Amino acid sequence: MNGFASGILASRRPVQTTARTLLRALLTGPFARYLSSSVVSLCADAGAFLILLQLGMAPARAAALGFVLGIAVNWVVSSRVLFADCVAQAGPERRRQQVLFLVSALVGLALTTAIVGSASALAINPRLAKLFAVGLSFVTTSAMRHLLVFTRARLG
Repeated sequence: MNGFASGILASRRPVQTTARTLLRALLTGPFARYLSSSVVSLCADAGAFLILLQLGMAPARAAALGFVLGIAVNWVVSSRVLFADCVAQAGPERRRQQVLFLVSALVGLALTTAIVGSASALAINPRLAKLFAVGLSFVTTSAMRHLLVFTRARLG
């Protein structure tokens, strides 16, 4: 191999190593655990939402109640497993953390309820609206939790 070709291959190795390291961190690190806990919470949320819709509840109300169940599951998983080392000791700091978690949940709840309610009013399938709301709520609440609630937590 000539010097030019070996130089190009050598220059790609650090990029490949960095990409591989980043991919490994995303698949096995804290971000993967956060995503996994969110999937568990989403299952509780979506399951309740679908059951309540099937029982005839209004879509926005079903979305709100499902979200509340999902957020309760998320708090347990986040505070007991995922961010256990970032949870404050009992007392004022822990209450502050719980309040900030609740605020992030209320932001997600407001987004979810508004999106599903608006879609329902426009005769858009509430299941599709819920999918959109899940994505927007996940990005918003996870950012809030990493930046405000569990401030010592890192994504990887």
